[in-house]
Order: sequence, then structure tokens, then C-alpha cells
Amino acid sequence: MPESGQSKQGRTTHPGPASTPPVSAAPPVSGVVPAPRDAATAAASVPVTDAVTGPVSGSGPVAGSVTGPVAAAGVAAARRAGLLVTLVLGGLTALPPLSMDMYLPALPAVTDSLHAPAATVQLTLTACLAGMALGQLVVGPMSDKWGRRRPLLVGMLVYVVATAMCAFAPTVELLVGFRLLQGLAGAAGIVIARAVVRDLYDGVEMARFFSTLMLISGVAPVIAPLIGGQVLRVTDWRGIFVVLTVVGVLLTLVVVKWLHETLPVDKRHSGGVGQALRTMRGLLADRVFTGYMLSGGLAFAALFAYIAASPFVVQEIYGASPQTFSLLFGLNSIGLIAVGQINGRLLVGRVSLDKALGFGLAVITLAATALLLMTTGVFGEVGLFPVAAGLFVLMSAMGLAMPNTNALALLRTPHAAGSASALIGTASFLVGAVASPLVGIAGESTAVPMAVVQVVCGVGAMLCFLLLCRPWRARAGAV
Repeated sequence: MPESGQSKQGRTTHPGPASTPPVSAAPPVSGVVPAPRDAATAAASVPVTDAVTGPVSGSGPVAGSVTGPVAAAGVAAARRAGLLVTLVLGGLTALPPLSMDMYLPALPAVTDSLHAPAATVQLTLTACLAGMALGQLVVGPMSDKWGRRRPLLVGMLVYVVATAMCAFAPTVELLVGFRLLQGLAGAAGIVIARAVVRDLYDGVEMARFFSTLMLISGVAPVIAPLIGGQVLRVTDWRGIFVVLTVVGVLLTLVVVKWLHETLPVDKRHSGGVGQALRTMRGLLADRVFTGYMLSGGLAFAALFAYIAASPFVVQEIYGASPQTFSLLFGLNSIGLIAVGQINGRLLVGRVSLDKALGFGLAVITLAATALLLMTTGVFGEVGLFPVAAGLFVLMSAMGLAMPNTNALALLRTPHAAGSASALIGTASFLVGAVASPLVGIAGESTAVPMAVVQVVCGVGAMLCFLLLCRPWRARAGAV
């Protein structure tokens, strides 16, 4: 298992999860230039070139070279393209959180407007979440067969139509259906963004890119409820979907103009549904990939448990005001983003991805254990500050767990990045959806269920990492 790597631009051979012969360089991908490698990586490899090799096919070592030296103008162009791709992919990954969280302040208004029970209106959130989870299983294999650009554009167009239909839904039942369609289409942005990163980058550079994406997409859940609240000051709940429709149209135009195809024709899968299912079965049969997928999914479930329970825990149990809760929620999000940037800018390339991931999972588990001890009264009666501190540490450690599980899992799957990205995303959403309702299972007078769910998820993530990934063997060169 490789622990470091570089941009796919002019990289050298390194081992993959299987011992197949090296793959020769593919033709340049038109219009896409990944960001240049850092100086240390470049010095240790072949000379940097002025074209882009295609993505890896198969699961063996990678070899790619093209001719021609890189001029200063070529390096500058690569940097500009790298920044542009970052912003586009960041927008794609931020759109689903915006679709979920901008709508939260409008739930009471939807209940009154459509004369529907609150429990039925809650299904509009469940439907969108389920659509995002299941849609990735469809879009991922499609992107491996037809390329990244076509399925993404189709998904974005369907997202725009579905979101506009939400704005005009006359009944709550139709709104639930349109939200399901919105989630299915919005999944295209999540899964294809990860697949594009895998097409363009490898190893260290890929982990850095995922950390950068976290900076962009991590802001979305923080500002989305604020935007939704401001929209409700000037219009009703339907106006939120109008705003999301406009955002979807603008992002679609950006994708059309600036995000070019990253998967060459000769690297695509030619099979149908049967081939896609066989590909996914093969990915799940890879013990190490499955370990990273489950570790990331369980860590994500701990995050979901926090999101579902924190408004109740902070405001109802510990008596904080809504303004205090918003401040704490924002601080925790800042901690996650900040640690993600420390991971990408300082740790990646200096510390192995497995070590960073293992440390992050250990901190999540310890913080969750501390929260369980506090909420069960082992330390006596504790106030809001110790609990808030424990939640801050747990959330911040997500900045190590989430980008590194994505990078390490996708490092093993260059031959099926779309399908692998789909499995990673679906596992995270499904495990998170199962964990979220459990936080309120004991009623409104205790925060113990939240802490229990987080401890179980943290311990489970650590066990999957240690027993399935076996990072000490991966560092020794074993699969």
C-alpha cells in the first residue's frame, strides 16, 4: 500500500494493490491540467512534463511519461488549472449540504403551509438523504463507463429540474418525491468529484486535495442554515428552493465551461449493469479497501450523531441559548476545517497517511469515551463547557479521519474510481442515517445515547482500521 505519491503529471512507478505489469502512458486528457507536484516529490522523480497522462487502468503499478520540458508558463497554467478544478469540485461537494441544511429553518413553515404533520415533513429530509446515498451507487459505475463529464451534467440538469419542482410542490407527498429525486441527482456531484480527484492525483497530492476540498465543503453546513434563515426573512420556504435552483444552474454552467473530461476513452469500462456489480463486488472483496470504507463510514456516523443530537443536548439539557448553540456549532466546524488544513499542508508528505488516520480515529474514540463518562455522571455533575470541549475535540479529529480514509481507499482503486467513490459515499450516508435516530432513543433528558453511539462508532472504526487495513503490514509492503 503506498503511503505517499504525487500528481499524476509525470509520476514514477509505484506499487498498487496487485502485482500486474505497468500500464503504459495514456494520451493526454484534453483541457485538464492537475496542480504541479511539490519540489521534493519532483526532485525524486522523472522530469516534469508539459502534458497530462491518463488515469491508471488496472490495479498494478503505474508508469506514465510524456515528452517535452515544462516551461515557466506551463507551470503557471497548471497552478491556475489546479485552483480552478479545486473550486469547481468544492462547489459540487458543497451543493448537497446546502440542499439539506438551507431547508432546516423552513420545516415549521412547510408544516403550516402544506397542512401536514411534522413527522411527514421530516420525511422530506430523509428522502433527500436516502437519494444521496442510493444515487451514488448508480452514478459511480456510470462515470466509469461513460466518463465523468456526461453523467455529471445529466445529474446537474436533473437536480435543477427537481429543485425547481420542489419550489412549486402543492402537497407534502409530492415534495417528498421531488426531494428524493433531488438527492438522487445531487449524488452525482459528490461521487464524481471524488472520482475526478482520483483521476488527476495520487498519494500525497490526493490527500492534500481532499483536505482542501474539506475547507470548501466544510463551510457549507455552517452557513447554509444562516442563508436559509435570511431567505425566509424576504420570502417563504419555496424561495429557498428557488435560490437552490439558481445555484444549481450557475454550477452547471461552471461545469460546462471549466470542468473537462478526466477519464480517457481507453480507460473506461465497457460492460453494463452486470459488469458494474462485478466491479463493486471485487472492490468489496478487497479487505483493505473495505476496511478504509468502513472506518470512514463509522467516523462519519459519529459526525452524524453529533449533528442530530447537538441542538437538543446543548440547548435543552445544558440550557444554552440558540445563539450559544450556533456559536459552538460554528467553532466545532472551524476546528474540523482547521485540522483538515493542518493534515493537508503540514502532515501529508511528512507523516504516512495511515499514521495520521490512526491518530485521528484514536482521538475520536477517546473524545467520545470522555463524553460518555461525563454524561453518565462518572465525574459528577458537569456543565456545558466540558461537554462542549469534548465535542470540539471529537469534531476536530474528523479533519484527520475523513480526508485520509478517502485518499487511502481510492489509492487502491485507480481502475474503478467511480464505483469506489460510490461505495465510500453510500456507506457513509447509510451508516450515518442508521446512527442518527439512535441518539434520541432514551428521550429528552439525557445525552448518554449520543455518547454511546459515538463510542461505538469510534471503536468500530478503529477495529476496522486495525483488523482489516493492518497498517503495519501495509507499511512493510504487504497488501
